[in-house]
Amino acid sequence: MAIQDFPHLLAALNLLSVILLSMGYAFIRAGRRDRHRAAMVAAVVVSVLFLGFYLVYHANAGLAKFGGEGIVRPIYFTILIIHVLAAVAIVPLVPWTVIRALRGRFDAHRRLARITWPIWMFVGVSGVVVYVMTIHMYPYSNG
Repeated sequence: MAIQDFPHLLAALNLLSVILLSMGYAFIRAGRRDRHRAAMVAAVVVSVLFLGFYLVYHANAGLAKFGGEGIVRPIYFTILIIHVLAAVAIVPLVPWTVIRALRGRFDAHRRLARITWPIWMFVGVSGVVVYVMTIHMYPYSNG
């Protein structure tokens, strides 16, 4: 896989994490703890893969350039800034939430998951939005 293909892979991993997080939420709401656990472990694995590919991509390709002009620029950069801040926030939140579950501290896990899950979902969805806007809707061109 060439480095220029990484944005597509990263978007796919983001979308997959959103699907797994949605499944995990639905499973726990239905009382299906084993399936919840499996979906959430898969979401963590996908997110770790995402982070690895993301770091390799940006170490080799730098930052993507946004080609949109006019009112879409501040809209895009607002989404991007909030996305990045939320992504930084989930880096410690996800492990803290998982550790509480692994230790059987389900009350503490549940309390923290009510904060972690919506932020994690936002990061996944907004990551796909940033990808679509940057790569498909408003690609940067030198001219």
